[in-house]
Amino acid sequence: MKLYKNGIGATLCFTLFICLMGNSQSDWLIDNSKYKANVEQKEGKVILSNGLVSRTLVVAPDVATVDFKNLTTGEQMLRSIKPEAEVGIDGKTYAIGGLVGLKEHGYLLDKWIADLRADSGAFHYKDHFVKDIEPKIEWQGSTRYHTAKKKAPTGKELILSFEHSSDSLKGVVVNVHYEIYDGLPLLSKWLTVENQSKKTVTISSFKTEILAFPEMENPVETPKTWKKPNIHLESDYAFGGFTSGESDVTTFWESDPEYTSQVNWLMETPCLLISKLPVGPNAAIESEGIFETFHMFELLLDGNDRERNGLSVRKMYRTLAPWVTENPIFMHLTTTDPKQVKYAIDQCVETDYEMVILSFGSGLNMEDTTATNIEKFRKLADYAHERGIQLGGYSLFSSRKIDDSIDVIDKATGKPGGAKFGNAPCLASQWGYDYLHKINYFIDATGFDLLEHDGPYPGDYCASTEHAFHKGYEDSQWVQWNMTKDLYNDLRRKNVYLNAPDFYFLQGSNKCGIGYREVNWSLPREQQLVLGRQNIYDGTWQKAPSMAWTFVPLTEYHGGGEAATLEPLNAHLDAYEAHMVQNYGSGVQACYRGPRLYDTDRTKALVKERISHYKKYRNILNSDIIHLQRPNGRSWDGFMHVNPELPIKAYVMLFNPTSKPISETLKLPLYYTGLISKATVSEKEGASKVFDLNRNFNIEIPVVIPAESYTWLTVR
Repeated sequence: MKLYKNGIGATLCFTLFICLMGNSQSDWLIDNSKYKANVEQKEGKVILSNGLVSRTLVVAPDVATVDFKNLTTGEQMLRSIKPEAEVGIDGKTYAIGGLVGLKEHGYLLDKWIADLRADSGAFHYKDHFVKDIEPKIEWQGSTRYHTAKKKAPTGKELILSFEHSSDSLKGVVVNVHYEIYDGLPLLSKWLTVENQSKKTVTISSFKTEILAFPEMENPVETPKTWKKPNIHLESDYAFGGFTSGESDVTTFWESDPEYTSQVNWLMETPCLLISKLPVGPNAAIESEGIFETFHMFELLLDGNDRERNGLSVRKMYRTLAPWVTENPIFMHLTTTDPKQVKYAIDQCVETDYEMVILSFGSGLNMEDTTATNIEKFRKLADYAHERGIQLGGYSLFSSRKIDDSIDVIDKATGKPGGAKFGNAPCLASQWGYDYLHKINYFIDATGFDLLEHDGPYPGDYCASTEHAFHKGYEDSQWVQWNMTKDLYNDLRRKNVYLNAPDFYFLQGSNKCGIGYREVNWSLPREQQLVLGRQNIYDGTWQKAPSMAWTFVPLTEYHGGGEAATLEPLNAHLDAYEAHMVQNYGSGVQACYRGPRLYDTDRTKALVKERISHYKKYRNILNSDIIHLQRPNGRSWDGFMHVNPELPIKAYVMLFNPTSKPISETLKLPLYYTGLISKATVSEKEGASKVFDLNRNFNIEIPVVIPAESYTWLTVR
């Protein structure tokens, strides 16, 4: 039986498109080395381009974006001209640049641009300069865990300065920053406001981006859902979820009242992209002060293929946040008894683990900065370091109640409550400020290598007017996010590994949850395995394997009793091995939560064998995943790692949850391996066989997957 599954056909359509363009090695997802960022000025225009994306701005009579193009597909992303940004100062909103006088907003003719004029009420362009991109977060790079990539993003930054003619705004300068990156169809944008006046001004609101996109469909009546343009948008102002989509609070698709020629009868087409805060920031800038907005990222996509778009997003994360490529092997220890902690550390040494995390429920309290507590955990960290093991621990911030005077105040009721998790402390209270300093002090004083920060700031507003570090509701989210950002940036500077069940990757976090229902780990072991592979399959479309963790309940977690747990380990070696095979085989680390990694020599041998295998193939196992078939319990399931930069170009994992062997002729899509004509395949390090790639960069290979087991292949 031949397999044509899960969007592989769509991928092949794009592959054929690439082949028509030229050699597949010109694809930036395979080799992006030739796509260098450049900013040039000619004929009254400033052009940002890198061979994959271009954005063109005129500078007279004022600055305006007049062209925004996907150079891979030729798609024009712009239908009209809008201001480059907006800023609310002391309650009044001002456009930043832009041109007015356009009569038609459904399309744009170049000949119209010369007749447009500057907006008399706007901030006007004064000057610009270009420089190389500088790192946003100080990070020296890590040599830990072998897979870490130390290279910071490279490219060019364009800074345009704007001033206002009004006497009341004399000395206020708005800078619009653009970055274009080497090797990706990616731009970023943000604002800084400099207050060079003698008075304090308040930034009441801002819009970092206003772009008039062409509509993707033209229904006369308003549909229930709208198709969006081929672009991935997110900002580093993100919280409240395990994915960028769940965490996005700054991207707004709105209707354009100027677009009166649109087909939709009610003119409700959401074809105007606006990047802004939902509320606030209501931030005061004192004389000589500078205010900086969040950073918006615009990644142009070249089609609707889910796999290719996911590969694009994952490459973006690895470029912008190279720390996400770190991927230590860790266990979750359920005790802080010094004797037991040392015992676990010794087991890690014996099995070649790399990190111990003192888990929730272990008794660790990082808010306790007494000399006695610090000394206890400093000694344990010293012991771990002497044995070559990293040590870190868990702290809970949100989803708990502290005190009515400290907790988030609901705007609607004026009382505590209404937070994402019901009750939560306000980080901008004195308690919150002290909490952050205690965590930082504890890590520095003990020498901890990791913070697992549960319930990181999830985006709660606070209507209190009594808290020490925010004025009221309008500035509360902005202030709390900045406090969290400062902590995470500082941890990254100190090279402290950061697990956070939230989307703080662009602010310094290393890892987030893969996405799972916690109570599922109380289900019987057999169910956990298939559901776990579903979690991995579904959670790696936009996250690289190193960006996610999953879970393994060595001891009881959320109930389930003996049927759900692996202890005693020697009695459940089949399930223990199966968990390790699929987790390490995917490159997704799991929280192996319990008091020990092994209980007998036989268990120890199993763990050592699985870790040895993982480390042998670590680089390819931490490479991108191509999704072959989702687990459904009725047939095989599997995925494939690919990396054109490695000697092993692909590593395939295939699972059989059924009670009978499965024989298949598997079609492997090898386009993203970079292989052109031939592939050498080996099953479980056995004899190799050479296959010819067809015109779609596929090979067809017969496999037999044992009943209730797995097999794996390497491709060179």
